[in-house]
Amino acid sequence: MNTPVNSAPLFAALDAEAAAALRSSMVEVKAKKGAVIFEEGEPGDRLYVITTGKVTLGHKAKDGRETLLGVLGPGEMFGELSLFDPGTRTATAVALTDVKLLGLSSDSLRPWLTGRPEVSLKLLQALAQRLRRTEDAMADLVFSDVPGRVAKALLSLSDKFGVFKDGELFIEHDMTQEELAQLVGASRETVNKALAEFVNRGWMRVEQRSVTIVDLERIQRRSS
Repeated sequence: MNTPVNSAPLFAALDAEAAAALRSSMVEVKAKKGAVIFEEGEPGDRLYVITTGKVTLGHKAKDGRETLLGVLGPGEMFGELSLFDPGTRTATAVALTDVKLLGLSSDSLRPWLTGRPEVSLKLLQALAQRLRRTEDAMADLVFSDVPGRVAKALLSLSDKFGVFKDGELFIEHDMTQEELAQLVGASRETVNKALAEFVNRGWMRVEQRSVTIVDLERIQRRSS
């Protein structure tokens, strides 16, 4: 049966039998909403694949400011960087909702990397895609205004969590306004002002921890 987990880079390169064998070597981990899965600076020797729920990856600067690097959902993987470059974690992973994860240690993964080159290629592809997204986000901070970044962030979230209902795009992102601001790289007040502008123009409705995009074309234009 095709599930979001099967689309994770670890499994996408394998046939059903090999994917089942790999999955059997993984350990299921459950975390309640708000639980820290791992912290920036900790030693890392395990990657995770999300089976249900959402996880945030964040970074805290020396001056105490916090930035969200991304919001991940079912089928997505995190923590894999430490397996290729042993060292400390470069981000903090927190359960945005109750989550179920599959964890795989470096010792369990190594035979798959050496014996199945296609798995290594898929993982490297996933790392390259994440690097590309990071570079795009850095460019947006320089060249895009806050409303444009908010629109782009919501569209990115819609790719993962959006559902069309009666011609409208409903996105249950599960973030507070402060977390959304951290994702965009702006103050909460500035992000709220941008959202209010979109609402006043009739482009979207904002609910608690969700938004509904009414005019998708306008939001797409504003994000570019």
